[in-house]
Amino acid sequence: MLAALALPLAAAAQQPPVPPALQEAGATSFTIFLGGAPIGTEQIAVNRLAAGWTIASTGRLGAPIDIVARRLQVRYTPEWRAVELTLDATVRGQAQTIRTVVEGTTAKSDLVVAGQATGKTDTVDPDALLLLPTGFFSPYEALAAHLRTAAAGSEMPVYLVPQGSIRVRIGESSGEQIQTAARMVTARRTHITLVLTAAQIDADLWTDDAGRMIRFSVPAQSLEVVREDIAAVSSRSVTISRPNDEQVNIPSNGFSLVGTLSRPAQAGGTRLPAVVLVGGSGPADRDSVVFGVPVLGQIAGALADAGFIVVRYDKRGIGQSGGRAESASLADYSEDVRATIKVLADRKDVDPKRIAAIGHSEGGLVALMAAAKDKRIGAVGLIATPGITGADIVLAQQQRLLSRMKLTPEEKQAKVDAQKKIHEAVMTGKGLELLPPDVRRSVDNAEFQSLLMSDPAKLVQDVRQPLLVVQGELDTQVEPENADKLEALARKRKNAPPVEVVKVPGINHLLVPATTGEADEYGTLKDKQVSQVVTQAIVTWLKKTLPTR
Repeated sequence: MLAALALPLAAAAQQPPVPPALQEAGATSFTIFLGGAPIGTEQIAVNRLAAGWTIASTGRLGAPIDIVARRLQVRYTPEWRAVELTLDATVRGQAQTIRTVVEGTTAKSDLVVAGQATGKTDTVDPDALLLLPTGFFSPYEALAAHLRTAAAGSEMPVYLVPQGSIRVRIGESSGEQIQTAARMVTARRTHITLVLTAAQIDADLWTDDAGRMIRFSVPAQSLEVVREDIAAVSSRSVTISRPNDEQVNIPSNGFSLVGTLSRPAQAGGTRLPAVVLVGGSGPADRDSVVFGVPVLGQIAGALADAGFIVVRYDKRGIGQSGGRAESASLADYSEDVRATIKVLADRKDVDPKRIAAIGHSEGGLVALMAAAKDKRIGAVGLIATPGITGADIVLAQQQRLLSRMKLTPEEKQAKVDAQKKIHEAVMTGKGLELLPPDVRRSVDNAEFQSLLMSDPAKLVQDVRQPLLVVQGELDTQVEPENADKLEALARKRKNAPPVEVVKVPGINHLLVPATTGEADEYGTLKDKQVSQVVTQAIVTWLKKTLPTR
C-alpha cells in the first residue's frame, strides 16, 4: 500500500497540477507533498445525506505518477457501514474505472482498464472501511470519523479496493492547536499502523474538532497530505500557549512580523515591565523549537508567570511573519527587535522605561546590536551567546565535530583549511563561484555573512545597558568560556554598567539537562523542559535590574 508514491524526489519535484472542480458542497482542497515537494492536489467533500455518508473527491498527481481522478466516491450507511466505492480515473494515459459494491460480507468489484473488463469477489468484514492503494486520500475521511471514538490499541478492518483485506491498528492520540489565518483549529493527532500481509506502514492522521481529516503523514515515504488552510504559510502549530496570550502584529521595514504576547495571569491595572525574546540562527519561529524543545516558548511562559509581559515572534520570512529571510543580515534582524520594542513601548499596559531584550545564541548578538542603537532597551540578556567572532565560533564548532571523528590529523587539518577558504570567500565575496554548488547555496546569504563578520568585542563596547550572561556548562555549540569572554568585554566598558554571569551545570545549548551536551544527543533527550535554574536566573536578574517603580 502506498508503494506507488515511493518515487525519486527529483522526478516528483514540480508544481502540483490543478484538479477538476468538485461540485459537492463543503469541498476543501488538499495538497499532496512528496519529499517536501508538492506533486498534486485533491478536492474532498464529506456530506451526510438521508441514505448515509458520501465522500467524494477529484484530484491529480503529476508525473511520474500521472493520475487524474475525475471522480472518486465512497458511500456508507448512517452507521458507517460500507456500501459502494466508485472511481473514474486516467492512469498514465489509460482510462480506468472501478466499482466495488459491499453487501454483508461480500465485496464485488468490476474493473475496466484500457477497455478490458475484469471482475473480483472477496469476503470482507462487514465493518470494513474502503481504502485505495493509489495516491488519493479522500477515503481516509471515513477512518478520520472513526478515530473520534476508537481506543488506542484497537484495530479496524479495511478492504483495500480491489486487492484484499488489511487492518489498521490505532495508536496513541495527542492534542494540538493550529493557528490559521481564520481561526484556531483544535486538532487531534493519532498514530496508526497499516498492517499488510508482508509489511507494516506507520502513519499519522490529524483530525479537526469536527472529526474531518486535516493532515495525513507517512514519514517513511516522506508523504504529506495537508488541507489548504493548515498547509498555508500563515498557519502555525501552537506549541506553547497560555490562557491570556494574544497575537501581535509588529510593523517592520515594509512588512509585518507576527508574534505572541504573553501576560501574567493577574496583570491588574498597572504598567508592567516587558521583555522581547530574540531567537537564534536559521528559520526560527516564535517558540524556537529545536528537537522538540520550544526554547523561547518555555522562557516566555516562565517570565510571564513571574510578572512580565513577554513578546516572541516568528523571524522575518518564517511562520506568519512577512519579509524575506535570505536577504536579512544580523543588522536587519536587530531592526526587527527595535520594531518590537516600539510596539511594546506604545502599549498602555507596558512601562516603557522597563523593557529588556533577551537573545538566545545568535539572538544575543542581535539583541546587542539593537541595544547599541535603542535606548528604550533598559537591559540585555545574553543566553548561550558567542563571546568570539562569528568566524571563530563556526571554526570552534567544526573542530568540536572533527575531534569526534576517526580522521587522521592531516585529514582534519584539510577540512579546517577548506572551512577557512569558505569563510574568506563569503566575507570578501571573492571566490564564491569556486565553491561546490551545495556549499555555496548554504553559505551565500546575508545572515551567514554577517554572522562570520560579527565581533562581540565591538558590539559590547557600544552597549550601555546592564548585561546578563547565562551559560550552560555542557554547551558544546557555544562553549562555556564564551561567557567569560563576554564578561571580560563588558567590564572593559567605560563607566561599566553592571554585568552578571550565571553558569548552569548539566545544561546544554538548548538549556535542558543533558549528559554530554553534544548536538548528536539532542534527539535522544527525554527532558524537553528548559531548566528552571536558567529561567529563575533570568527572573531574578530582571526583577533586580528593572525594579517596580
